[in-house]
Amino acid sequence: MGVEAHEGSRVPEGQAIHRLARIASGFLAGRVVAASSPQGRFAEGAARLDGLTAFRAQAWGKHFFMPFAESGASTAEPSLGDDGPAWLHVHLGLYGRWSFSGPRATDVAGAGLRGGGNAAAVPEPGATVRLRLEAEDLAADLTGPARCEALNGQGVRAVLARLGPDPVRNEPGDRERFVAAIRSRRAAVGQLILDQSIAAGPGNIYRADCLFRTGISPLTPGGEVSPERLGALWDDLAATMADDVDSGVIRTVPPDLRPEPVPEGDEEAGRFAVYHRTGRPCLRCGTIIVEKDLVGRRLFWCPGCQR
Repeated sequence: MGVEAHEGSRVPEGQAIHRLARIASGFLAGRVVAASSPQGRFAEGAARLDGLTAFRAQAWGKHFFMPFAESGASTAEPSLGDDGPAWLHVHLGLYGRWSFSGPRATDVAGAGLRGGGNAAAVPEPGATVRLRLEAEDLAADLTGPARCEALNGQGVRAVLARLGPDPVRNEPGDRERFVAAIRSRRAAVGQLILDQSIAAGPGNIYRADCLFRTGISPLTPGGEVSPERLGALWDDLAATMADDVDSGVIRTVPPDLRPEPVPEGDEEAGRFAVYHRTGRPCLRCGTIIVEKDLVGRRLFWCPGCQR
């Protein structure tokens, strides 16, 4: 059966893009790829990639990068933003979708990605496919992305310069950079976490539940949250998002609070602590979970636990 990497009606959070990079690498890295744009909107970019060898894909936040180079040009694994390779850069946005089809797509079973279709053979691409990458008995089709472009190393570095540290990558100095960025601003910490120039990757689920897990009110101005609490928030984002890359499922409710059995009518309690649980009791203190709009995004928190 085919496999789709998609997050439904919301922009995928960073952990999904890291998992996508891992799976795409398993299928395509080390193989000569035939690239095309059945839709026609990426014809020039596809021509730059066609006939090149794919290397391991990487993610930074919600951005997907895959390098391509001439076969035999170099066996060294490119570092993100290196000059030399042609880099495919994709941001799925709200409607973007990667679909993998062909016999080898069945290897993704249990990866937390949605499946559908027939894997007996690689099907003909649909007219809405922005980019098809085909290697032997597998095709990767991209539809509806917010961004799809072929870049050189300088172009990749320009994208990265606009992004904050990625909790999944969690590189040296990232924790301090995150804390300093939050502390330097007066906006609510719940707003700042979704600023991709401060932290690249977290979306609404991780914003809600990691703030809950660290006991921070999302309405507190960033500059009023102590460095210690912000450091703990970064640590929780990094650990929780990395775990979910491995599992393929976002599960942010702390294990010690996960109800057994999950209450009828509150199925979210099996996965989330406060996200999407408006009007239901907090799993820790029993206070009713509340919701408000914050800069156009739904915000969830427990007034009893988060101060």
